[in-house]
Amino acid sequence: MQGGIRAVFSHGNVLKDAVLRHMRVVPPAMRSLMFARQESASAARIEEHGFESTTISDILKAKGKSADGSWLWCTTEDSVYDAVKSMTQHNVGALVVVKPGEQRSLAGIITERDYLRKIIIQGRSSKSTKVGDIMTEENKLITVTPDTKVLKAMQLMTDNRIRHIPVINEGGMIGMVSIGDVVRAVVNEHRDELNRLNAYIQGGY
Repeated sequence: MQGGIRAVFSHGNVLKDAVLRHMRVVPPAMRSLMFARQESASAARIEEHGFESTTISDILKAKGKSADGSWLWCTTEDSVYDAVKSMTQHNVGALVVVKPGEQRSLAGIITERDYLRKIIIQGRSSKSTKVGDIMTEENKLITVTPDTKVLKAMQLMTDNRIRHIPVINEGGMIGMVSIGDVVRAVVNEHRDELNRLNAYIQGGY
């Protein structure tokens, strides 16, 4: 996964290089004419819609209802067994942990990795251990805001070797994004950018 993410980071440069190579084969006179005809409008459009423009807010909007506060969660008082059962039933790798009775008050996060390292390897009972005893606490969490750029979020997740990241604003937690959400957003952005650059070269703007 880490190698795949690094490949996505370099993908944008690959696309740009390919387009630039394509432009180098255009005769200089025609290239000058093309730029003279399109430079003012097209350059502004490419700047406006350039790489790294997608934000976490865009991902949350694309996720729809799953990002509007209905994300999966458990409380600090739940048993680890129940938390892992919920992860399995919903095919997710992490749950937001909240304080009992306060769904938007983020207390931490529990992941499959926490279960493996702190329950299985240590030989503890998942039914008698509370989520609050093994979760990653709120003050140690890596978080993002709706305005965080997607590539920045990807860098945070890669550097800290995490696959889920809570989204926080002034009112508390508003959603969660996964490494899969982020990678899809980056790939889609690069695909759209390639289409725009091709249209720029072919006079589509």
